[in-house]
Order: sequence, then structure tokens, then C-alpha cells
Amino acid sequence: MATDLFNKHGVRAVGMQQLVDETGVGKSLVYREFAGKDDLVVAWLHQMRAAWWDMSANVTLHYPDDPARQLLGIVEMVYEQVAAEGYFGCVYHTTSSEFRDPQHPGHQESVRHAREIREQLRGLAAAAGVVDPHRLADELLLIIDGIYASGSVLGPSGPSRTGVELATRLIQQHCPGGLTATTRH
Repeated sequence: MATDLFNKHGVRAVGMQQLVDETGVGKSLVYREFAGKDDLVVAWLHQMRAAWWDMSANVTLHYPDDPARQLLGIVEMVYEQVAAEGYFGCVYHTTSSEFRDPQHPGHQESVRHAREIREQLRGLAAAAGVVDPHRLADELLLIIDGIYASGSVLGPSGPSRTGVELATRLIQQHCPGGLTATTRH
């Protein structure tokens, strides 16, 4: 329920009392599990990060031994998230913008997650034989972030699908084997 409230209203806008009221969970139970709202936010972000890793693991399993296609699959996964009903924006982008203080635990978790995704993309790009895997990873991360940002403002009718097409061209350009006809979306 915290996920729904945070997604719909933003983290700052949801108070602990609202969470207690809307979930029906007793206040003592909430405070036994979480010393305060910051701890709840961190737990929620950990849950969201676990969801990312589960979804991206499914993508990589779907395209075994094809890291170029796995890269594109991750971008497609993001597009599908944005196109889904009820998408309100990337939880990490919104949390980072709500908590700009670099010392805030929510901000730190957002930065940590972005760095992990960047490393994931770098690893896949290197496995695909890309000459400069850091560059391709950064380009794809910009596309992913653009899909998330445009999706939260314009919805799936925005340029999000164009992001997938751009990612396809970049992967074709950077990967020695490109995307073969059997691995293309």
C-alpha cells in the first residue's frame, strides 16, 4: 500500500498517519518495523530495486547468450513500464527530486540504483563486444531516463517508443554483431 501511495502522491506528500489510516495497519506495528518515514522510504526503494532486478533478470533469461539483445530488452522493459496503466513516473527520479540533500537516505538510494543500472548496462555492453562499453551504457541510460521522464509527463503517447528505436540503432552501431534478424524486436 505504501507503494501505491508513494507512486500516486509522491513520498513527501504521504505522511505516516496517512499510511496508517489507508492501510489499516496499526501505528505501533508501523513504528516497530520502521523507526521513521526515512526508514520506510529506504525499505520501499529496496523493494522497487528488487523488482528492477527481477524484471531485468527475466529479460536476460529470455535472450540467453545474446547480450546485445539483452540491452535492447532492458530498454523495451522500461518502455513497457511507462506504457502500463497507472504509471506515475520513475520512483527513483521522483524520490531524488523530492529529497535533493545528498545525505538524505532516499536520495542516496536513488543514486545507488542509478549507478547499479549503469554498471549492469556496462557489463552487458562489454559482453556484447562493444569497443567502448561505458559510452554505449551511458547513451542507453540517457534513453532509459528519457523514456521514464517523457512517460511521466506525456504518457505512452509521448516519444517513449522513439527511445526504443533509438536504442536499437545505437546497439546496431556499437555491437560488432549488431542485432541479428532473429533477435530484433
